[in-house]
Amino acid sequence: MNDNELLRYGRHLLLPQIGVDGQQALLDAHVLIIGAGGLGSPNALYLASAGVGHITLVDDDVVELSNLQRQIAHTTARLGLAKVDSAAEAMQALNPEIRVTTVNQRADAPLLAALVPSASVVLDCSDNFATRHLINAACVQAGKPLVWAAAVQMDGQLAAYDPSDPTSACYACLFPPGDNTPDLACATMGVLSPLLGVMGSLQAMEALRLIVGQRAESPSAGLGQQLLMFDGRHMRFDTLRTQRQPDCPVCAARTPSAP
Repeated sequence: MNDNELLRYGRHLLLPQIGVDGQQALLDAHVLIIGAGGLGSPNALYLASAGVGHITLVDDDVVELSNLQRQIAHTTARLGLAKVDSAAEAMQALNPEIRVTTVNQRADAPLLAALVPSASVVLDCSDNFATRHLINAACVQAGKPLVWAAAVQMDGQLAAYDPSDPTSACYACLFPPGDNTPDLACATMGVLSPLLGVMGSLQAMEALRLIVGQRAESPSAGLGQQLLMFDGRHMRFDTLRTQRQPDCPVCAARTPSAP
């Protein structure tokens, strides 16, 4: 690290859980963020500020006025701009020393197959079950850690799948494909704006934790074996123990290995 980086990341260097080696791991990492909206915004900004060296953003949408209530990476001046370009502008203004790659298209199976294998960690910031299942399948296939979150109205969920942990449930273990669960969209049900910041920040924190290797502290550390739920009405966190399903159509046949 150069002198500017030592100063910029000084508060990280003071943390025994990160230090110089951990910060270098962040600088060397590549995080793939699927979705540059309500969840993707805090993830993109915090990972950029934390010094993740390469961040790839995937989204096919443009910035609209209704987004600005909660999608904090975007501004009124950037209405009509592709969300990935708007978010990249905010990230580079915050930390010009990182590399940002933008992909202005929908995350389909071929695109994910091309992008996921090169990522250190994948963040699912999408807003529908079909895309989440595609992302999960791609991560399982490539053996890459996945952190996903969801937020609607005043409720949030967060979980992670780490293929190096043989007990870690994947997204399909929790929400089986084809169960016809309806999408709960903010556009039709509403969402309290800071809820996206809460869940997105927790998602970014888990991604950083995975990159610097804090999962090695304890077999039960992190989110690999639990679903974290946030109730914004009563300001309460709860956890639900999760378990890898032996008949999961996505991860049951996978032999766990280090990502």
